Amino acid sequence: MTTFRQESDSMGTLDVPEHALYKAQTQRAVNNFPISGITMPSSFIKALAYIKQAAAETNQSLGHLSSDKANAIVRACQQLIDGKHLDQFPVDVFQTGSGTSSNMNANEVIATLASDLSGLTIHPNDDVNMGQSSNDVIPTAIHVSSAITAVYDLLPALKHLSSSIEKKAEQVGHHVKTGRTHLMDAMPITFAQTLSGWQAQVDNACQGIVHSLEKVYELGQGGTAVGTGINADPQFAKLFSQNLSTNIGIRFSKGSNFFYHIGSQDAIVGLSGQLKTFAVAQMKIANDLRWMNSGPLAGLGEIELEALQPGSSIMPGKVNPVIPEAAAMASAQIIGNDATISVAGQSGNFELNVMLPVIALNILQSIEILSNTARLLADKAISSFIVNEQNIQKALAKNPILVTALNPVIGYEKAAQIAKLAYKEGRPIIEVAAEQTELTETELKTLLDPQKLTLGGL
Repeated sequence: MTTFRQESDSMGTLDVPEHALYKAQTQRAVNNFPISGITMPSSFIKALAYIKQAAAETNQSLGHLSSDKANAIVRACQQLIDGKHLDQFPVDVFQTGSGTSSNMNANEVIATLASDLSGLTIHPNDDVNMGQSSNDVIPTAIHVSSAITAVYDLLPALKHLSSSIEKKAEQVGHHVKTGRTHLMDAMPITFAQTLSGWQAQVDNACQGIVHSLEKVYELGQGGTAVGTGINADPQFAKLFSQNLSTNIGIRFSKGSNFFYHIGSQDAIVGLSGQLKTFAVAQMKIANDLRWMNSGPLAGLGEIELEALQPGSSIMPGKVNPVIPEAAAMASAQIIGNDATISVAGQSGNFELNVMLPVIALNILQSIEILSNTARLLADKAISSFIVNEQNIQKALAKNPILVTALNPVIGYEKAAQIAKLAYKEGRPIIEVAAEQTELTETELKTLLDPQKLTLGGL
């Protein structure tokens, strides 16, 4: 049975679980928002701890906070950064739009830990939140958590995916397969060419993300309540960004306009758009893999993906392309997350955006699942698939579209007649063309060599 203690704030007294590290304001939020059971992501909580840590160091340097209190706050924050006490953040994502409840949750937990560590009385607002407001802390936490997860998780995952595609192209790139447009047979293409298209999608999306992060590194911390910097030392913002950069290893900077950073979330909307671009690319790659793997007898059967688990509860021996399917679903989620972030981003009413927590949830979820699926796609689909050379050669031999190479010699109309006849009779295009033209079999083999046709030109 849960036991309680009483805690007070400016609105009065209420019961709080006996062993909770948080205090009254957190408990009010727990009582007020029993909505989803979804709490703020751990990466966001750790970002809050980094912010409170850098703020304490800054306020100490500026002479506003004693070294004893500052050191205790720094140590308390480090515990959260190290992953401890994350169960002490029970506030629902769907809360006050400024995220004030989550800011106070952090202030209260850190104050409790710092007081226990130092034996001093450390106040959540006066000490931990010194020179800050929820209105600059939460936008800053969104930027910081997004930057950390993107730089240390997502970008390495995308580079790994790109590298895996490149290595696979080196291994199987010499194989020639039937190209497809509109899902219909088209001119030949090598696996190297197919994979180069995938790699270019990944690399271009990665470049877009890197570019968008430049705005995410700019912070609104120091703007406090409405962007004017009330109650913050004029030197706070610049020194804070320097301390934060040192602690995290990412070059953050003071934002050039606090009203922009507090009243809008345009930088995160921009980042989300670039994540969506990669999600679209990932879905394309995943679906290509699914189609190429389809069969094994009645589909394309060009490749065989790694068998990872039974594919049916009723059909023995069935194996499905589970990793590309998971990647495609994750991509769909990111596209939906981007829509949520776009709607939330326009809710910057005057001096404050009031959908900050849901922006944090969606951008961090997008980064996390893209990081994970990119690695899975690389390691359990692209790196391990096998080319079914027999199937691709069989399809190439009967591909009537090869006759396209004869257009300059015999003309489009004649070539179309040959293609239709070859398809109708299920015969190799060379055999039909030898009957319908004056070209020799040797000439036709040269003109219709699939490997040469992948090079283009006349």
